[in-house]
Amino acid sequence: MATEYGQGYGSHSGRSGLGLGGDVERRHRLPAGLRAPFEARSWREFAYVLLSLPMGVLMFTYAVTMLALGAGLLVTFLGIPVLAAGLAGCRGLGALERARARGLLGLEVADPEPLRVRKNGLMGWIGAVLKSGTSWRHLLYAVLHFPWAVFSFVVAVNFWAYGWALLTYPLWFWLFPVYGGQDGLQLYGDETHHVYLDNPFEITVTALVGLLFTLATPWIVRALTLVDRLLVHGLLGPSRLATRVVELESDRGVVVDTAAADLRRIERDLHDGAQARLVALAMDLGLAKEKLSQDPQAAAQMVDEAHGEVKTALQELRDLARGIHPAVLTDRGLDAALSAVASRCTVPVQVEVDLASRPAPAIEGIAYFTVSELLQNISRHARATWAAVDVWRSEDRLMLQVMDNGMGGADAGAGGGSGLAGLAERLDAVDGILVVDSPPGGPTRITAELPWRG
Repeated sequence: MATEYGQGYGSHSGRSGLGLGGDVERRHRLPAGLRAPFEARSWREFAYVLLSLPMGVLMFTYAVTMLALGAGLLVTFLGIPVLAAGLAGCRGLGALERARARGLLGLEVADPEPLRVRKNGLMGWIGAVLKSGTSWRHLLYAVLHFPWAVFSFVVAVNFWAYGWALLTYPLWFWLFPVYGGQDGLQLYGDETHHVYLDNPFEITVTALVGLLFTLATPWIVRALTLVDRLLVHGLLGPSRLATRVVELESDRGVVVDTAAADLRRIERDLHDGAQARLVALAMDLGLAKEKLSQDPQAAAQMVDEAHGEVKTALQELRDLARGIHPAVLTDRGLDAALSAVASRCTVPVQVEVDLASRPAPAIEGIAYFTVSELLQNISRHARATWAAVDVWRSEDRLMLQVMDNGMGGADAGAGGGSGLAGLAERLDAVDGILVVDSPPGGPTRITAELPWRG
């Protein structure tokens, strides 16, 4: 059951401070507030807000028209297929909205669950559309998005236009006396008084106000698109139930793969270990039986060697049984089982288990093997001089923490299917979490969280 860290302990020791993973963020000379108006992200978000108005008008008009037409025709048979067609059209427009959000906002939203047509033919399709909660959520999005699109369009365009217009006022204020017949941009005016922004001080203040508007506009637009992100994610993506089903299907696949790998490991250990020793033992006993009458002394020596082989085979079978499910875990719980594991570690391990009751047997077994694998990693890779294991319950979660003062550098993302990544997948299969805190040079702190399910 040993799990290697892969690129774990010591994997970062040969890297420089600026080369960790090759993905250190590029340092900018300008702060984010000053460079935001010129970043591509800001312009993409502004383009999204601009396109939201025509898309909102299109979707709102289509949705309301089809809904009203379908509701009005419900007194006849035509109302039902019209309403179904309207909902199907909303689903198509929703797909376009997801693509627009993906391209301009960088928002990755999975496609919702497809229609489940249980009966062939038009009536089966109509029934599937009308019964689908996804269809009605798309219709709700089309209705709610329109007023928000109008509001965000007006706010974004006004801030953008006024900001850049005031910021560039020193470049174009001369147009007023040349073509407008007035000294500059009029700030106030009535029958007797007129105030124009025409002297250098007023022009400078106007440009500074425009600068403030220009710097604030990207953040205002970003706040507006945050609402769009919530709408797209909440109404156009898969439902919570569908997402949960996908997660459970993925977790089931991980569990099946893990069980198959464990079975192959047990079969390999039996074939290469105890089974091979038992075959050799049978051959030795057969030879001893043949020599018993001719050379009793040699036969006795062979029987003695066979006795040693039996002891070795029994020890291997005990180790294999302990790897499947130790008896001490079933009889005495995690405290005694983890203490036994810690005693076999190559470094001193302090074990502290604070549990008033025992969790479900399956969770208890996963907790045992998780700590066992982490302690084996410490023995093989950490170069530590001490380690500690803490186990406690927090509400409906079982918490495990394994610490050591080794060289650090453990990485749960070093690869899938093995090492800490494989252990994280096993925990995720039962709604568990694995958090690794292991800076180069140590210390290492690995925390696992499992559902209690007592």
